[in-house]
Amino acid sequence: MKILVINSGSSSIKFKLYEMSSAEEGEVLASGLAERIGEDTSTLTYKRHEKDGSETKQTWNDPLPNHETGLKRIIKALSDPEKGVISSPDEIAAAGHRVLHAGEAFSAPTKVNDAVIDAIKKCIPLGPLHNPANLDGILVASQIMQGASQVAVFDTAFHQTMPPEAYLYALPYELYKEQGVRRYGFHGTSHKYVARVTAKLAGVPQDQSNIITAHLGNGSSMAAVRNGRCVDTSMGLTPLPGLIMGTRTGDIDPAIIFYLGKQLGLSLEELDNLVNKQSGLKGICGHNDLRDVHTAAEEGEERAKLALSMLAYRNKKFFGAYIAALGRVDAIAFTAGVGENDSWVRAQSLADMEHLGVVIDLERNDGRCSEPTLISADSSTIQVWVVPTDEEYEIARETYEVLS
Repeated sequence: MKILVINSGSSSIKFKLYEMSSAEEGEVLASGLAERIGEDTSTLTYKRHEKDGSETKQTWNDPLPNHETGLKRIIKALSDPEKGVISSPDEIAAAGHRVLHAGEAFSAPTKVNDAVIDAIKKCIPLGPLHNPANLDGILVASQIMQGASQVAVFDTAFHQTMPPEAYLYALPYELYKEQGVRRYGFHGTSHKYVARVTAKLAGVPQDQSNIITAHLGNGSSMAAVRNGRCVDTSMGLTPLPGLIMGTRTGDIDPAIIFYLGKQLGLSLEELDNLVNKQSGLKGICGHNDLRDVHTAAEEGEERAKLALSMLAYRNKKFFGAYIAALGRVDAIAFTAGVGENDSWVRAQSLADMEHLGVVIDLERNDGRCSEPTLISADSSTIQVWVVPTDEEYEIARETYEVLS
């Protein structure tokens, strides 16, 4: 079964075409990115994945005025007689779409119908930057690929198994019932994939496993996963709270917003920009890319050193909290850009936690990890893994399961 995974952004379409033989086995046939849609300098990058593991890459710089043109150009590349991987678009059985927010409407991937489209629209206030673009991708694909099923895979769905004591805020209950104010969580597709793979690596049946997953990148979140089901996560109503991120504050005293609004006369829009785009690592030391922060720290910049210490300390607090929440932990897994590549962050985020059963082997932990890697010492009662995430494959897998 050929499944096209689509991640539609406001000015881009990221895609991967899979040949799925089962829910557990799939092969990437092609992938790529259409970017700067709507601009004069649009680019389509297309990669055909060869049987020997190599890639054949092509790039086009034709204008892509809208998402419809972009997706048509992608389909044309996939079915090109010389460089394509399908003879006809009719070979594509389904498109699996990444959708950011489903509110409480869906806790699993869902075949798209009018009710699903309405639910995505209703969640636009909760995901104003992503849901409209995600919906555009679905509507355009439905028009162009009329013979293919459309499946929505929601970023928030995995966290819908949290109990009320984890997802509710101590606000007037009516705000939850009437306005939907609660913890939703994000990066759910990544957390689900990594938790499933980590349980297998740890030798524990997924429905009997307790796993902490740490998706660390420019945007970061953690999840506590009991028996394959999320019971808590660090992000909330929005992706702002929790861990310190590239430009986001993570957890702060909410009264700071009122204080700054009064003291500096900042508008709601200016405050929103402050906590989401000017804070985090960038706010502390001026750099939001962790590689630049490390370089600055090595050159003696004290605020860069402070930013690194604050990041690791916040991570450690959440690891400790989730160990307490789960009671028994089989494994911890690091993933995403920072989690897979930054050995310092991994080591410092779990430093001095031997009394909780976490012991890092510094030699195993050294360097980047492009494949699943055990980084804990043999004496560690909690295994620690680095597991490269694969959200596109998880979307293809879940789309296959829906259709099966």
